[in-house]
Amino acid sequence: MQAFSFSSAPLEPERYHAAIEDASAGGYASFEGWVRDHNEGRTVHGLEYEAFESLAVKEGERIVAEAVAKFGVTRAACVHRVGSLAIGDLAVWVGVSSAHRGEAFAACRYIIDEVKHRVPIWKKEHYTDGDSGWVNCERCAAAAHDHEHEHEQGPRHGHAHATGDFASHAHEHAAAVQHDYSRQIALPEVGRAGQAKLAAASVLVVGAGGLGVPVLQYLVAAGIGRIGIVDGDVIEASNLHRQPLYGIADVGRPKAAVAAERLRELNRDVRIEAHQTKATAENIDELVKDCDLVVECTDNFRAKFLVNDAVLRARKPAVFASVHQYEGQLQVYRPLPHWPCLRCLWPEAPRDGLVGNCAEAGVLGPVPATLGALQAMQALKRLLGLDAGETPSLVMVDLLSLETHRLAARRNPACDHDNPGRDTPTAGQPLELEYETLAAAFESGLELVDIRESWERAHDPPGLQIPTHLPLGELMHGHAEFPAEGRYLIICAHGVRSLSLTEHLRSRGQAEVYSLRGGLAALRG
Repeated sequence: MQAFSFSSAPLEPERYHAAIEDASAGGYASFEGWVRDHNEGRTVHGLEYEAFESLAVKEGERIVAEAVAKFGVTRAACVHRVGSLAIGDLAVWVGVSSAHRGEAFAACRYIIDEVKHRVPIWKKEHYTDGDSGWVNCERCAAAAHDHEHEHEQGPRHGHAHATGDFASHAHEHAAAVQHDYSRQIALPEVGRAGQAKLAAASVLVVGAGGLGVPVLQYLVAAGIGRIGIVDGDVIEASNLHRQPLYGIADVGRPKAAVAAERLRELNRDVRIEAHQTKATAENIDELVKDCDLVVECTDNFRAKFLVNDAVLRARKPAVFASVHQYEGQLQVYRPLPHWPCLRCLWPEAPRDGLVGNCAEAGVLGPVPATLGALQAMQALKRLLGLDAGETPSLVMVDLLSLETHRLAARRNPACDHDNPGRDTPTAGQPLELEYETLAAAFESGLELVDIRESWERAHDPPGLQIPTHLPLGELMHGHAEFPAEGRYLIICAHGVRSLSLTEHLRSRGQAEVYSLRGGLAALRG
C-alpha cells in the first residue's frame, strides 16, 4: 500500500487495515474523519476536496516516513478523499501498526496533524444558503486535539482502535477562522493549483525592517507554506515610522521574534521560523539550503553580497532591493546560465557608506514599503511561474517623480558564478592617491571628478570649485555615464564613495582611475 494517497472513490478502511497489518505488531491505531450535516449553526449538505497531487503526495509520503522514524512504528499509511463528498462519507483515514499501542497512537496523531498543516489540500463546504468558497485545509489538526473521541478495543493481537469526528469539527473550526485566499485563487493565472504551489513553497526573508516588513506581510497573507525570518536586531523607536508591524511596546524586543508573533496572527496557515541572528558567512549557507527562494531586505551591502554569493552556490532564485531617500532599485536573480547576479553589476561589493542607509540619509516610510511590495510581487511571480520570458534587468523607482526606469542587465563574463565571492583582481596601480591640497591634485595631470550630490556642493566655500561634476546617484541610476577614456581622480567628501566607484571602474577595465584618499575632508587647503 502506498504510504500516502488520494482517492476519488469511497474509502475502504478494512482493506487499508489489512494492507498495513503486521502479525508481529501488538498495537494498531487508526483515525477516521467524516462529513457531518451541520457547522456553526448552518446546515451542510456536502463538501468538495481538491489537492495539488504532484506536490501533495510527495509531502504526504515525507510525513508518513517521519512518523515511522520518529516513533519507531512498523507500518503506516494515510488516504485522503478528493472530489465531492456527501454527509456521512469518510474523508480521511490514517492507520499505524506498532509493537505497542502508545507509539501507534502517537504516530497516528502526528500524521494527521502534519497532513493538515503541510499538505496542500483545498475544501469547499456546501450549505443550504451558499458555500464556503475554496479554503486551505490547514490548522484542522488543532481542532482535532480538542474534539477527538478515542476509545480502545482489542479485536486482534491486542490491537487498539481510535476513531474521531475529526473532519466535521475541523470544518467548524476552519469556517470560523480559516484564512481566505479566494480573491487570488480567482485569478486565472493562480487558481487552486497555483495556491497549492504557494502552500508548498518555502521562502527565506533576510531582514525584517523597512523592506522586510511589507515583504513578510504580503507573503504570509498570500499563504506561503513556510517562511524563515533572519534578523539579529532589536526594535528601535526610530523604526516605527516605516515598519508598522511593530509598536511602541515592542521597542527593545528582537525583531525576528516580534515579527513572527504578529505574522502568526495574520495567517496561522503559514509556518513561520524566526532566526534571531544576523546573516553571516558562517550561517548563510545553512539558512538558504532548505528554502525555495530568498528575499534580501537588509540595508547594507555586506549582507546583500553575502546573500548573493549564497544563492549562487545553492542555485536558488533571489529578489534584492535597496532604498536611498526617495528612490529605490530592484533586481531579481534566477539560477540560469545567462542571468546576471549582483556581482555582475558590481564586481566588488560596494563598501557600506557608498550610499547612506536610512539612519544617515533619511527616508519616508512609503519608499521602502513600495520597494518591499515590489519584492513580494516578484517572489510570488517566481513561485507561481508567472515570470516566464522575463528578461534580466535593474528596475529604478523614483517615488517623487513616480518615474520607473528599467535598465537591461547582462551577465558579466568575468563574474565567476561557480566561485562567487572571490576577489576580483585589479590593475597594479594603487586605487587611492593622496594629496595635501586641492591645488596639488589639479597639478597631478589627472582630471578631477566630483561625485558628491548637488546638495553637498551647495555648502562648499567659494574657493572650492571642481568643474567636472558627476553625482554618484545619477551614475548609479543610469542618468549619467562615467567617461570610458582618460585619466581621472574621483573625489567625494570622505573618500568612501570615491573608492567604491574606483574599484567598480577598475573591474570594468578602466586602469587610469583613482580615488582621493580621505576625500575633501583630508585636504589641508
